[in-house]
Amino acid sequence: MFPGGVHSPVRAFKSVKGTPLFIKSGKGCRITDEDDNEFIDFCCSWGPLILGHCHPHVKKAISKTLKYGTSFGAPTRKGNRIGELILNNHKYIDKVRFVSSGTEAVMSAIRLARGYTGKNKIIKFEGCYHGHVDSLLVKAGSGLATFGVSSSAGIPKSLIEETLIVPLNDLDMVNKVLRENEDIAAVIIEPIPANNGLLIQDKSYLEGLRRLCNDYNVLLIFDEVISGFRVGFEGAAGYYDIQPDIITFGKIIGGGLPVGAFGGKHEIMEMIAPLGNVYQAGTLSANPIALSAGIATIEKLLEKGFYEKLNAKTKWFVNDLNLFCQENQYPLRLQTIGSIFWFAFSKERVTSSDQIDANKMGLFKKMHALLLEQGIYIGPSGYEVGFISSAHKKKDLKKALKIFKNCIHNTFE
Repeated sequence: MFPGGVHSPVRAFKSVKGTPLFIKSGKGCRITDEDDNEFIDFCCSWGPLILGHCHPHVKKAISKTLKYGTSFGAPTRKGNRIGELILNNHKYIDKVRFVSSGTEAVMSAIRLARGYTGKNKIIKFEGCYHGHVDSLLVKAGSGLATFGVSSSAGIPKSLIEETLIVPLNDLDMVNKVLRENEDIAAVIIEPIPANNGLLIQDKSYLEGLRRLCNDYNVLLIFDEVISGFRVGFEGAAGYYDIQPDIITFGKIIGGGLPVGAFGGKHEIMEMIAPLGNVYQAGTLSANPIALSAGIATIEKLLEKGFYEKLNAKTKWFVNDLNLFCQENQYPLRLQTIGSIFWFAFSKERVTSSDQIDANKMGLFKKMHALLLEQGIYIGPSGYEVGFISSAHKKKDLKKALKIFKNCIHNTFE
């Protein structure tokens, strides 16, 4: 009926054991499958459910809005309200435009960067993922700094040639590529790479990228589809106090509904139609149902102490598991930032994709199956990160810790 039986590849469980779970419902930090098995959920719909499933405030906002319609293809007051909430509390963007997904946000940001600079090429980094945009769905070729090779069929060579791939954590290589190529419009990076492991970079590296972009008159794009509104309200830009030229956002901005956005400086954003000649449009952009969920979510995120409590809870959880692994000398450590974590099957800090040992994914496969058996759900890939929400209470995390420790122990037996 469907290609691979799913609507997004990772859901097919091809990287782990068993068959995909079909989810019937979710509430708080738990999900229930169609066989009525309940799981403590650390996937959180791949991150956006920072308040957990079916949060009463979000649910009420959606229900109230639904009475008046689902989509108009025209402006609504909710667009103004969510814009005010974001721009009044996020000093790194002056204007924002809503779209319907993170991929669409990145696609639009790339077009905007090219339109603003009048240049064509993009630098991206090995190990960073930016959605299924044709010119960014590429990986490194044989050289350290190279034109990419496609990681998907169906992408014309001419588009691939507009993207240069550079390794993470190597400012000298970025400088070399910028010096040798005058047609670079933008450097795009996940400032907190979280799609191919959690590859946390040093602040000095990101500051170096900002300086190089300034030196070569190139735009710096922060892809914050995962980190935006996750590590703090101002995302990685605020966490590191670095001003990018454009930021892209994902579905936290819509409380888990299909929403994305991109924002940036006045002079750049005013290049977008109808003010400028960079075209971008969408019938469902800023639709009222998604924005009502976004407004309700953002109101909660702006409550005093929200991030401090969430991040402290995550740190406590991760530290407990790391101590367990150290005491038992297991070659496993959790890398974490904000309320995001990742199982690195290594005793050393992992900062680039080439440090990830693909042979260790068999251990993740075993651990994932054990966790499912005992009622814990994490993303079905060892390269994906996990998330903690405000709905994960201390008692839930204590229960999860016991299960994780047991499963980790059995994984290394």
